[in-house]
Amino acid sequence: MIVDDQVMIRDGLATLLSAAPDIEVVGLAGDGRAAVDLCRQVSPDVVVMDVRMPVLDGIAATAEIVGGEPPRPRVLILTTFDLDEYVYEALGVGASGFLLKDASGADLIAGVRVVAGGEALLAPSVTQRLIDDFARRRRHERPNPQVLATLTPRELDVLRLVARGLSNAEIAGELTLAEQTVKTHVGNMLAKLGLRDRTQAVVYAYENGLAG
Repeated sequence: MIVDDQVMIRDGLATLLSAAPDIEVVGLAGDGRAAVDLCRQVSPDVVVMDVRMPVLDGIAATAEIVGGEPPRPRVLILTTFDLDEYVYEALGVGASGFLLKDASGADLIAGVRVVAGGEALLAPSVTQRLIDDFARRRRHERPNPQVLATLTPRELDVLRLVARGLSNAEIAGELTLAEQTVKTHVGNMLAKLGLRDRTQAVVYAYENGLAG
């Protein structure tokens, strides 16, 4: 589903994504409130979300969508260099990825696939810098270290590699494990830490000094 208050951008994104053989655009919305309502009707896997919109902005809409009843779609935020504060807020409410608005069409298609697959879209250097800065700002809210201690040594290794932006396949190669085993470790790690997805795991790792 695509959410943007500018019709030309919204329609352009829809045309671009629809051209990908494995992507279907199931809905378009022009503001955050319409996006929340439409999500309940069409149950998208991924929402491509603008930030600055009327009625309800993209941050508030993301919070409602991610915090709503399952199935919960993953949200890919479209951002620009001058929206850093919004990006910090979006991380806090559970966005799964970020993409600059000047990214190429191929980057957008790849980003949707990455987020749909449960990965964190953290590859661009600007996004990594935002994640790092966000984590520094929130170190005073560091979670209870006793929770971190519930992880096994292998789950801790996996968390560190997730924080570096590695995929399950890449982690499997790094640790000489089967990819399915890595997937199991990731799931166990997220469950123990009470995290929604890999993006929150990255933030958690930065907050706790496990990445950098």
